[in-house]
Amino acid sequence: MNKKQETRNKISISIARTLLGLTFIFSGFVKAVDPLGTTYKIEDYLTAFGPFFENFLILAQVAAFALIAFEFTLGVMLVANLRPRLSAWTALLFMCCVTPLTLWIALSNPVSDCGCFGDALVLTNWQTFWKNIVLLVLAIIVLLWNKREPRLKVMHQWWIVFGTVMVVIGFMIYTLLHLPIMDFRPYKVGNNIPELMEIPEDAEVDQYDIRLVYANEEGVEQEFTLDNYPKDSTWHFVRQNSKLIKKGYVPPIHDFELMNMNYEDITWDILESETPVTLVVMYDLDKADTKQMEKVTQLYYQCLNNQEPFYILTGASDARIEEFCYQVEQKFNTKDGRPSNRLTPFNHWESVFCTADPVMLKTIVRANPGVFVVQNGNVIDKYNIRNKKY
Repeated sequence: MNKKQETRNKISISIARTLLGLTFIFSGFVKAVDPLGTTYKIEDYLTAFGPFFENFLILAQVAAFALIAFEFTLGVMLVANLRPRLSAWTALLFMCCVTPLTLWIALSNPVSDCGCFGDALVLTNWQTFWKNIVLLVLAIIVLLWNKREPRLKVMHQWWIVFGTVMVVIGFMIYTLLHLPIMDFRPYKVGNNIPELMEIPEDAEVDQYDIRLVYANEEGVEQEFTLDNYPKDSTWHFVRQNSKLIKKGYVPPIHDFELMNMNYEDITWDILESETPVTLVVMYDLDKADTKQMEKVTQLYYQCLNNQEPFYILTGASDARIEEFCYQVEQKFNTKDGRPSNRLTPFNHWESVFCTADPVMLKTIVRANPGVFVVQNGNVIDKYNIRNKKY
């Protein structure tokens, strides 16, 4: 091999290693920006895999942290060529594990998307599989032909790896305590919710393969299409089988619906309000940070003084809402040993609480409780309640 060819090979291998590493860095970064989103996706996977795996839901957040730190750190090791043999083998083994998994996901479709790039870049399950095939090839190339050794001492390389892990974990803890510094979801500040709910007139609709099942006088069933089903009295209709063959257009926001305790839809009352509407989101009351209920109450007073609408949104049942409010009131009453007669959003919860899809609530704000403010359909503010100063 001449020197020119050897140089080209080195450049090609460096490009393969860099592309592989940058993909891992990007994947880890967009997940680190929103670790709760990764946690929710892992929970979706565990639920889809069956009842046995639901026993591990409690470990979803730990798994999310571990996956994010692993991907980002591995990407840094590849790009910087740290511990080249170890990083190459690790990348290959990782891709050998996830590629068959994504093939199964593409074939069985247990979840709508893999979440490999968070909400920053949503891929279909088949796109994810073919992406992993490319990454697998790059990992093989890096393992077989990357011969360049780093100039740094081994100990220095490990210190860089350790520092990267610590920085990523610290960053994720920050986003959990506050909110993601980058919002890739449709409910980000500045967006107009009604506009993102609109469906264009020329939008594609869902396409179904519809089969009509009829039975003859002997009870023998046979499938027919809409064009050739029998119309004489010797056949009687049994059932209709419908299979989705092509998904139509789905607007970015398609599930924003709010119901008050009287089971009245107040969605458009909120979206068309000319004054700011403060929505405190607690998608799961069992997981809500009860230490923040005093701040929720103070925010409620602030809205009352400003004559602005205030609601608490949750995915819980009416019975659970009542039980939760009673527990909060009991905590308020016993804080200083004396009963409290002050007005709070918890002692007249029937006029304050609203119910909504918990998945939608988790999408709106990555906090439990979090605050979401809407005016004229526009998202004008969003924050973690613990960041509110009084």
